[in-house]
Amino acid sequence: MTHGVGITDAKTALDALEDMTLNVQPITLEEYQARVDKAQTLMRAKGIDAMYLNAGTNLEYFTGLKWYPSERLVGAIVPVEGAVTLIAPAFEIGSLTQAMKLPMETLLWDEHESPYDYFIEFLKENELTKGKLALDESSSYSIVSNLEERYPAAQMCDAKVITAECRMHKSNAELALIQTAMDMTMAVHRATGAMLQEGVTASEVRAFIDEAHRKVGASGSFFCIVLFGQGTSYPHGVSHEQKLEKNDWVLIDTGCKLHGYHSDITRTYPFGEANAEQKTFWQYERQLQQAAFDAAHNGNTCESVDDAVREELAKLGLKADYQLPGVPHRTGHGIGMDLHEWPYLVGGDKTVLAPGMCFSNEPMVIKPDTFGVRLEDHFYMTDDGPVWFTEPSRAMDDPFNLAITP
Repeated sequence: MTHGVGITDAKTALDALEDMTLNVQPITLEEYQARVDKAQTLMRAKGIDAMYLNAGTNLEYFTGLKWYPSERLVGAIVPVEGAVTLIAPAFEIGSLTQAMKLPMETLLWDEHESPYDYFIEFLKENELTKGKLALDESSSYSIVSNLEERYPAAQMCDAKVITAECRMHKSNAELALIQTAMDMTMAVHRATGAMLQEGVTASEVRAFIDEAHRKVGASGSFFCIVLFGQGTSYPHGVSHEQKLEKNDWVLIDTGCKLHGYHSDITRTYPFGEANAEQKTFWQYERQLQQAAFDAAHNGNTCESVDDAVREELAKLGLKADYQLPGVPHRTGHGIGMDLHEWPYLVGGDKTVLAPGMCFSNEPMVIKPDTFGVRLEDHFYMTDDGPVWFTEPSRAMDDPFNLAITP
């Protein structure tokens, strides 16, 4: 039996968890202002007069305002100099003001009016039409097309050149939030391994994981994948219900959010005894994960980390170029306020690794229609190279590193 798996009931496993968020500090007003300042510095360097942030992650990142995108235009205009201006429906201003963290000027429109007319007039009145207008990459086609009717398309550009450059370099405060979120999900993984019992369904395990995330201080699971047996050969799950059987192969991938920042950890292990092929592939996965970590040096490109995994695959006698049996997807993704964000550890991403960048490390190895192994831990780049948020599994029969080492 895998160490730490199937040793207690669900209630006992839940009762052992504690809130891990009591001393956690959210992002401060000073940091939001520093983010805007950095964005404006980049805008000056790139000839951008104004940047539009649509309701969603980028708006929250720069201003702290958490709002949902809809057919009504809600966002912020960041000028190259001066205060940020919120553009929004007038009837929502009460709710928006309550949710606002960074103080903003307001540009309000009524239901019978076009917000895009107000948008362009604002740019003209503030002499923000000589340079480029950068649009949030999450903006809908409707937003883009409405602006193109009123503003030269040649003067528009993707705001990714600003937003990604800011968000991919995490501050110490951001790293601390991600670290706590990862610690929370690791505690949930350990509790889940302890409650697994023969006959439990995947949906019951998902419900347990959601409740466990609440116990450690999250609002629940942000996402959860629970796979048994052959189902583990499908990276993002199956549509049918599964029931855990003796000696099943188990894959659990889950995470939560803490003050807007994500965790995301995967463990794969046997519920009982693993066969020889499963043991071999588990070790392959661990070697591939380590190869990626060892290749992550400041100054190297993101794609070079993925290349290192492909080279190790070839040495192991597996298919190296995103084919099976092998690793069909990228080695990793950036993580922060979005579960998947720039940059990516994948062929073609030539972003240079630098301090503050955070990545998943999950080169899932799959034997088609049989089983898969994904071990996912994250690391962040420091001046001295990569540092793990969570320690990788030491052994297949100790997936949560619970064994006492001498």
